Amino acid sequence: MMSAGSSARALSPSQAHGLQWRISDAPVDYPGAVAEMEARVAAIRAGTAPELCWLLEHPALYTAGTSAHGDDLLQPGRFPVFKTGRGGQYTYHGPGQRIGYVMLDLQCRGPDLRTYVWRLEEWVIRALGRFNVRGERRAGRVGIWVVRPNGREAKIAAIGVRIRRWVTYHGVAVNLDPDLDHFAGIVPCGIKDAGVTSLLDLGVPATMADLDTAMIDAFEEVFELASP
Repeated sequence: MMSAGSSARALSPSQAHGLQWRISDAPVDYPGAVAEMEARVAAIRAGTAPELCWLLEHPALYTAGTSAHGDDLLQPGRFPVFKTGRGGQYTYHGPGQRIGYVMLDLQCRGPDLRTYVWRLEEWVIRALGRFNVRGERRAGRVGIWVVRPNGREAKIAAIGVRIRRWVTYHGVAVNLDPDLDHFAGIVPCGIKDAGVTSLLDLGVPATMADLDTAMIDAFEEVFELASP
């Protein structure tokens, strides 16, 4: 299992706010990733490090957000379970799912949590749009949803955030080609009447590099152009 700093590539900073990008090529263990985020959040608030957007994968695991209900963990022994300080309920992370951990200073960008979550949603929607996949918001449901050809809804991306002294962390999880059976061990995000999908499941033969490019480009549109 790789530590948070292993096999990571740093991309050139974005022009606004000196935002840095990092892409980890090997799976990153969850506790290590959380420790890395917390250290970066403290450094951003102290003014000793720039903002960071970190793209990575985790080994197969479940996380329990601050609103998680024990009954929604259907198969407790299937994968490791980590309690986490982000909002939301149970979520699966694993290979084939692109995680985007976002550490931004909202004191500089605007201390508005509702707007920040909207921008996270818009980020994912625009990234999916580059593959001709229509991602949609749903009132009362966190995450990004698609409508299958048969008319049934399915979730393609999860969103969970935490903010410490107006610096954000955690972020989004977009399903590229994970094993969708792994979601069967939980009730994803506490929603029992909807399925889970991925780009592969929708017939989109994208690579992780393709998704990274789409996410970086869409992030620039949504966050950088909206920055002061």
